Amino acid sequence: MKRFKTIKKLMHSLNYDLFRREKEIELSVQELSLPTRTIPEPPKANLPSIEELYLLFDKINITYFDNKLPQAKIEYSTRMTNAGSYTPALKLIKISKKYHEIFPDDIEDTMKHEMIHIIHFYHNAEFKKEAARIGTTLKAKPHPSLRRKAKYLYLCPGCKKEYPRQKRLRMASCGSCSDKSKYDNRFKLKLVKK
Repeated sequence: MKRFKTIKKLMHSLNYDLFRREKEIELSVQELSLPTRTIPEPPKANLPSIEELYLLFDKINITYFDNKLPQAKIEYSTRMTNAGSYTPALKLIKISKKYHEIFPDDIEDTMKHEMIHIIHFYHNAEFKKEAARIGTTLKAKPHPSLRRKAKYLYLCPGCKKEYPRQKRLRMASCGSCSDKSKYDNRFKLKLVKK
């Protein structure tokens, strides 16, 4: 946001100074060029290629599903912090690079889990039964580096319990002090800090 304001300010000054001499304008344009950010490269893990993930999909499909699952598109995600996801509308399985750089041996387990989602979208009883049948886990392993820092911190005025959250809350009350199913204005969570 700060970079945008700086650019906007410099562009604003350039608009008023269109009739200055060319040398002065060149100096203003040089002021406009901001330093570039260097993004550190993530550590290289020995993760399978996309082609190898497709082969793993086919192997699991033949072994556990009698080759009856429809083909899905498979890709890595550099943003996800959970192990994987399946999007039915796109028929897309995403495998998290961040998670599997920490737990590289869990790729097959993640693939099995996401393939069950092709049949059972929710983690209901049928999903759990299928997971037990093929021997896959229901939850990914936790790791401190995969947790995102909370953007907001809320405090209950009654019991002083803290609620760290990623998203801003509008109408939320303390679950310990109020009836859990209803909003209670007496225990409305107060924003302590962003």
